[in-house]
Amino acid sequence: QVQVVESGGGLVQTGGSLRLSCAASGSIFRINDMGWYRQAPGKQRELVARITRGGSTNYADSVKGRFTISRDNGRNTVYLQMNSLKPEDTALYYCNAEIASDSRFYYTYYWGQGTQVTVSS
Repeated sequence: QVQVVESGGGLVQTGGSLRLSCAASGSIFRINDMGWYRQAPGKQRELVARITRGGSTNYADSVKGRFTISRDNGRNTVYLQMNSLKPEDTALYYCNAEIASDSRFYYTYYWGQGTQVTVSS
């Protein structure tokens, strides 16, 4: 069994900051890519940022320069530092991790339950 759990969401004013964390635990042999996605009411889930095991990153254009993704491979954790938040960043933020549970390297994508971020104007 593998669990992926997000934390750090909350209510913040426009221009404020939040830091999200996501920890994977359980039967983990290796984690490849990890990422953050978000879904606002009435909209499709969209990529916010992803990071490879080696630290290469990519971001949605809407968050470039404001959000920073990072990871701690030893702790199986990925972070999302969000600065200069805007009302349009309001969404449920999900963590995603590509995980192999043993040395056969069969990877599965796991999702967390999501953490709510609300930015007030």
